[in-house]
Amino acid sequence: MNIKMRAGVAMIAVAVTFTGVVVAPPPVQAQGLLDALFKSPAQRQREKMARQRARPEAVTAAQPAKPVKPVARIKGPSYHTYKPDTLVTVDFNKLSDPVVTGAIDDMGLSPLGIDPFAEGRPVLADLSLRALPETAKAVIDHYSTDPRYLWVAGTSVTERARAVVAVLEDADAVGLSAADYKVEVPDDAFDVTRGTERQEQLMAFEMKLSVAVTDYILDATRGRVDPNRISGYHDFKRKNPDLADRLEAVAKAADPAEALLAQNPQGAHFEALKAELKRLQDLDEGERVNIAEDLLLKPGRSNPELSKVMAAIALKGSDALKADHALVLASYAGKPEYDDEIVALVKDFQKEAGLKPDGVVGPATRRALVGITNADKIEKVLLAMERSRWLPGVLASRRVFINQPAYTATYYNGGKAELSMRVVVGKKSNQTNFFDDEIELVEFNPYWGVPQSIIVNEMLPKLRADPSYLDRLGYEVTSGGRAVASSAINWNTISKTSHIGVRQPPSDGNALGELKILFPNSHAIYMHDTPSKSFFQRDSRALSHGCVRLQDPRAMAAKVLGTSVADIGSYIAGGRNKQVNLPSKIPVHVAYFTAWPDEHGKVEYFSDVYDRDNYLRRAIDATEKARTS
Repeated sequence: MNIKMRAGVAMIAVAVTFTGVVVAPPPVQAQGLLDALFKSPAQRQREKMARQRARPEAVTAAQPAKPVKPVARIKGPSYHTYKPDTLVTVDFNKLSDPVVTGAIDDMGLSPLGIDPFAEGRPVLADLSLRALPETAKAVIDHYSTDPRYLWVAGTSVTERARAVVAVLEDADAVGLSAADYKVEVPDDAFDVTRGTERQEQLMAFEMKLSVAVTDYILDATRGRVDPNRISGYHDFKRKNPDLADRLEAVAKAADPAEALLAQNPQGAHFEALKAELKRLQDLDEGERVNIAEDLLLKPGRSNPELSKVMAAIALKGSDALKADHALVLASYAGKPEYDDEIVALVKDFQKEAGLKPDGVVGPATRRALVGITNADKIEKVLLAMERSRWLPGVLASRRVFINQPAYTATYYNGGKAELSMRVVVGKKSNQTNFFDDEIELVEFNPYWGVPQSIIVNEMLPKLRADPSYLDRLGYEVTSGGRAVASSAINWNTISKTSHIGVRQPPSDGNALGELKILFPNSHAIYMHDTPSKSFFQRDSRALSHGCVRLQDPRAMAAKVLGTSVADIGSYIAGGRNKQVNLPSKIPVHVAYFTAWPDEHGKVEYFSDVYDRDNYLRRAIDATEKARTS
């Protein structure tokens, strides 16, 4: 042992404190001190650097964990303050021709051979008319290309023009506003010595009528309201008809009045709405029983509102219903007790009204008992006529029509309803959108790709508490496109912008059930089966996250694929995921109408589940205000 080692051992063997007490270090500590004394400088430097790198980690580990911030929820679309179309001034300067002003003699009569349209041109320099922007352009385009009268012959207004004016004056009958298309027809009589004044009068009439007709064509074709400006729940490409072409076509038609009316939606549905509007406007308000809006009356209970319920049944019930329960109705003396005999009467009334016959008088039964006023019905019909203009002008003979307020989906073939069923639509917080699309395929034993809104808003809080939550339920998880276990993800770091995918494989408990019917769209909405069959027994069925759940998905799949229900069953029986494309795409309307005719043409009325009637009414009011200001 050399001198340095002996010195080191001596230093380790004895340690003297300032009190003089001798303390021998433990063997392990002694060995560590010995190693430290005889390490090379390079070793000591490496260890020093390692300690420095480890120090921040140790400090971090020692600090208390920061609280995890909640992830911002993914919200659905919103409703907007409606901004109506802005009217513009028609630029008639592009048509006026001051050169022709000298072509009129001292008596105010035009020389022979002068073009009547040319005679009237000078008035255009001072004519001021407002129109929709598309109309203003179309009218100028038409007369720039073909500077001739459409509605005037010689010194008179044509009968064709008068027929068209009559259609404009009756615009209210098709759900528009006659005030938007008002045109005064010049008197037949005029002073022949004031020929210049007459031509100017006729030219002004010509332009006013062409502007009014073109505005009418545009409104009748696409509606006065742009639905996409109401809310993000509306998704329609606004129609853009060739107005100059349509103006000329109407003016030159064998029957211009019919040609103008034909700009409105065509089909049995719109004719039924027109007829219903006229019927309602001819009716008196009628008798009505008011029942407390918050009434909830269950069998065996007692409530003074029962007397009003009985009065409403006597007023609204069918003759057959009243005959079957004549004794109960006749003997009722105003008692508040809701006994078995009255419950049986209410159940039969509920059956007649298409409600669940449970005897409970709640919101749906109350609405059926009270009904709605004629004024309310007129409002719903008018709104339905406006919404009809957002759909194709002629509905396809083969189509699927989903009406959200009615909670129904109907398959049409040859223009006739072949299949109709109950559906479940989105909750008010997860509203189903209003749009058109085309059905392309049916997927059997489908995967459910969980929407990001459900992952973030509903699953993430559970996953932060239990990362293996999805593993236990059998869901498949991907991160950045790579399959991973749910438990392998640090859910505390996940935000709504993270690239996390979750899907549920085909199974008996799959949220989409046996199949889904796809019409790919940006809203991720489709029709599908569901394991939650009991929901279809409810009267109000706004219960989903936005997709449309079908009561009889096999029957609907068979219709759109043009096959049998038995064939659909064979696709499902194998249990394998399979996609089948439709032979040809079928239009589907995911619609929203609180008034709509049934297959027999009778208009039915439904509750405004998403309050969209109010938003549309505000949009129409804003439009009318903008047009009159």
